[in-house]
Amino acid sequence: MIPRYARPEFARIWEPQTRFTIMFEIEAHAADKMAELGVIPKAAARTIWEKGRGVIFNVDRIDEIEREVKHDVIAFLTHVTELVGPEARFLHQGMTSSDVNDTALAVQLTRATDLLIEDVDLVLAALKRRAMEHRLTPCVGRSHGIHAEPTTFGLKLASHYAEFQRTRQRLAAARAEIATCAISGAVGTFANVAPEVEAHVAEQMGLAVEPVSTQVIPRDRHAAYFAALAVAGSAIERLAVEIRHLQRTEVLEAEEPFDPGQKGSSAMPHKRNPILTENLTGLARLIRSAVTPALENVVLWHERDISHSSVERAIAPDTTIHLDFALRRLAGVVERLVIYPENMMRNLDRLGGLVHSQRVLLALTQKGMSREGAYSAVQTNAMKVWRGEGDFLGFLKADADIRPHLSDAELSELFDLGYHFKAVDTVFARVFGD
Repeated sequence: MIPRYARPEFARIWEPQTRFTIMFEIEAHAADKMAELGVIPKAAARTIWEKGRGVIFNVDRIDEIEREVKHDVIAFLTHVTELVGPEARFLHQGMTSSDVNDTALAVQLTRATDLLIEDVDLVLAALKRRAMEHRLTPCVGRSHGIHAEPTTFGLKLASHYAEFQRTRQRLAAARAEIATCAISGAVGTFANVAPEVEAHVAEQMGLAVEPVSTQVIPRDRHAAYFAALAVAGSAIERLAVEIRHLQRTEVLEAEEPFDPGQKGSSAMPHKRNPILTENLTGLARLIRSAVTPALENVVLWHERDISHSSVERAIAPDTTIHLDFALRRLAGVVERLVIYPENMMRNLDRLGGLVHSQRVLLALTQKGMSREGAYSAVQTNAMKVWRGEGDFLGFLKADADIRPHLSDAELSELFDLGYHFKAVDTVFARVFGD
């Protein structure tokens, strides 16, 4: 974990103390069911809870034991024995290390995902507010980075809102995918631990039962989970890159907040750099970097190996923490985004009306001109404007091929900006509801 990006409440999910507490609860719940089934004494199950519930585990002591035994779960169980006493010998009956580790990881990932979904809700709220605020704020739409046709800044934000709605749905699906429990013993046959134990632990830990665990929970679940996080990272970056482009000096349609006392450059006092969204781009790269190792973890030898373990110790905390930080940062950027409608309009007019070329093309075809002929006539006049030779509407009105089909008044009407916004409310209703 990188402390710079770790919120305390999120980092706690991945602290060793939290993990050991979850591992103890898994073992103790399993002992409860084993006691009910007559596998271990009921008094032993009660003692395990009495002496272990709420205990602060000695992480240093567990690490010390692990250095000797070279096994993390055995080290943990040895320390629990030190705390609980002789009754601890009834723990882990018929269970294997993966039963504890995989189920504990499932609990940690579900808790992390609950917080991530809350983060997405913050982004959605900010996007909705700003989209409504700028529902009809005109700006130029760009394709290939080049002026295309008019749109509104609200529509831009609505597009991102819809994407984050899908992001939320994917995270919810990913949570369901990962929230499974396996207490099936060596190679997953339940030979020495009853399926009822697994069902009880799953219920107590808020998980579903893994239908078939070959000693480990199948890693296609984890691959799908990290893929969902990666898509969320790309959704963040898409909006971050949009803001970065809009903040460029030559554009300056929107920019990140710049607080009193903030410095933009160690050398140039005038600088106001898009550092927050550049950071989001970098974090998105880190988040996506978990996908390939997660996919490679799917392929384990036979019923299990531990080639996945070292990978997950890194990508599980780091990826979820980075996504948490990125989502909250993005929500703050959107909420405080500085928007310049005047610059949007100035940029929209920068090409002297070329953004209306398609409407002129369509009008000519509807007046009887061939599409090829109409395209050629409009493009010829448009290229003059690109070369800085004059005004698009003026060229169109003077064109001998166009005048027989469209009057001056009809041409002027085709340059009406509001024409492009007639379906804005329809799109908003689709995205935000009536």
